[in-house]
Amino acid sequence: MTQGRFITFEGGEGTGKSTQATRLVDWLRARDLEVVQTREPGGSTGAEDIRTIALNGDPGRWSPMTETLLMFAARSDHLEKTIRPALEAGRWVVCDRFADSSRAYQGVGGGAPAAFIEALDAAIVGRTQPDLTLIFDLPVSVGLERAFGRGLFETRFESKGLDFHERLRAGFLDIAARNPERCVIIDAEGDQDTVEARIRDAIQARLL
Repeated sequence: MTQGRFITFEGGEGTGKSTQATRLVDWLRARDLEVVQTREPGGSTGAEDIRTIALNGDPGRWSPMTETLLMFAARSDHLEKTIRPALEAGRWVVCDRFADSSRAYQGVGGGAPAAFIEALDAAIVGRTQPDLTLIFDLPVSVGLERAFGRGLFETRFESKGLDFHERLRAGFLDIAARNPERCVIIDAEGDQDTVEARIRDAIQARLL
């Protein structure tokens, strides 16, 4: 049986990742592909429990190191229960956030050491790396306006301040620059159909 494909969506707040992930899943299924749609933190029962802890409360509730450990604990369960079984069954997996969010949010944004994050990634993610990562890029002010305008109830990260989110954007762009074989930057400005077309172009060029 052919191994499935693993696509991750990354980017700052309000970039439209979740909407576009659903659109991509619908498009792939229309091509007769079996697709699992999932998210991080979350995607399995245990990981969703950790999500509730990690994404709520005061912005300073957890240190960047503690946040990193929480995210990788959730990721470990997610990989074991959802991602790896789907890929081994030949299904495609579309995931809204994955390990690059830890690199950007806890690492570049929060200051957790990059070596610490990469050690956890090597131990927990290992060889289950994405085949393609789509990094959604949008000016921070636009993204935050969108995020707060949609009536969020998980606002711990959105509330961390403009400087934090500017570091996030720079962090994601740096990840893309360092990993051109895996990452494609998606211009997230424009209407949903325009952004979706950019995503389809990337999928067709890299995976189909």
